[in-house]
Amino acid sequence: MDLSLTEEDVAFRDKVRGWINDNLTDEMRDGARLTTGPFSDFEIGMKWFRTLASRGWSAATWPSEFGGPGWSPLQLYIFNAECAAAGTPVPLVMGVQMVGPVLMHFGTPRQQEYYLPRILSGEDIWCQGYSEPGSGSDLASLKTRAVRDGDDYVINGSKIWTTFAQHANRMFCLVRTSSEGKAQEGISFILIDDFDAPGITVDPIITMAGDHEVNQVFFEDVRVPASNLVGRENDGWTVAKYLLEFERGGNSYSPGLHASLAHLKAVARAERDGDGRRLIDDTTFRTRIAEAECDTLALEHVEKQALCALAEGRTPGAASSMMKVRGSEILQRAAELTTEAVAYHAWPDQKAARTVGSNISAVGPEHALTALPRHLNHRAATIYAGSNEIQRNIIAKLVLGL
Repeated sequence: MDLSLTEEDVAFRDKVRGWINDNLTDEMRDGARLTTGPFSDFEIGMKWFRTLASRGWSAATWPSEFGGPGWSPLQLYIFNAECAAAGTPVPLVMGVQMVGPVLMHFGTPRQQEYYLPRILSGEDIWCQGYSEPGSGSDLASLKTRAVRDGDDYVINGSKIWTTFAQHANRMFCLVRTSSEGKAQEGISFILIDDFDAPGITVDPIITMAGDHEVNQVFFEDVRVPASNLVGRENDGWTVAKYLLEFERGGNSYSPGLHASLAHLKAVARAERDGDGRRLIDDTTFRTRIAEAECDTLALEHVEKQALCALAEGRTPGAASSMMKVRGSEILQRAAELTTEAVAYHAWPDQKAARTVGSNISAVGPEHALTALPRHLNHRAATIYAGSNEIQRNIIAKLVLGL
């Protein structure tokens, strides 16, 4: 794996950097700067997504035959790194990053022809229907049921922690279609097209960071065409595992982590310890930053290996679990260090001041505005996309043979 930059790679980097600089508006920069969760303000994120779509870059990981740019692994990493360094918004990527690859692999020609262009353009907004009350990382225990009735499935149950369901018009969903045999063998993967359909209710869940990011979704006798089944009935576990590899490892943590650590260093240079010295000059604190940087560099190498595997048509496999574990833990560490650095300035609850377009001034320095909300939001990073305990079990089984 040769990841050194050639002249062509440098030219590509400069092209991406120049285009981002020309197209990233001040509003988008503010939206990214004020982001406290995994995704930016929805409207700001979609503005950036559609800007990318106008250039053909909205699905950077997709092959050219499905409308993506067909970039090499290194080009993809360069693009992600430039976006992170420039501070671009992070749009909701459920469609591009999750259901899109599933449809490429398992979808019928009709499903591919209909859904994939709408994902590319941002016309459709997808949310994920996996977790349920009492069934999170243990997806095999899910209870939401789909019963075949003529040409339809009738769905009853609920999903929880559904990110941005309040904005979505479609959901990819795991449902139970059989109770016979192993629990995994009775699950199917289905597409729910109309979120305004009778029987669907979306209830907000406000996080401890004060944000409306997740929801609980209820289904009461919701009818979905049987043609929306992806793969075979009762074979949804195979589809779900394929998707989870992309959710956990199809994206790169390290570009964002490098940007977070650069921000942390800037904060540590601005903040003072109890004796009036710059926090960055404190040996212990500086060492903790350096440890996070070393871990990020190691993660970066693993991510580049995974990108090469994707380019060759292979799935990330167990490496996706490794990247999810390390990436989420370093993300938490960087947020914790930033909160520690701003000290008492982290405590004021300033949701209004961190709303894009607000004229409310921050209490304390601007760099402290998002510190605690990010720290609180990132506590979920080791739980969502499959808890890190589950990921370690996968690594133990597939890599260590335990």
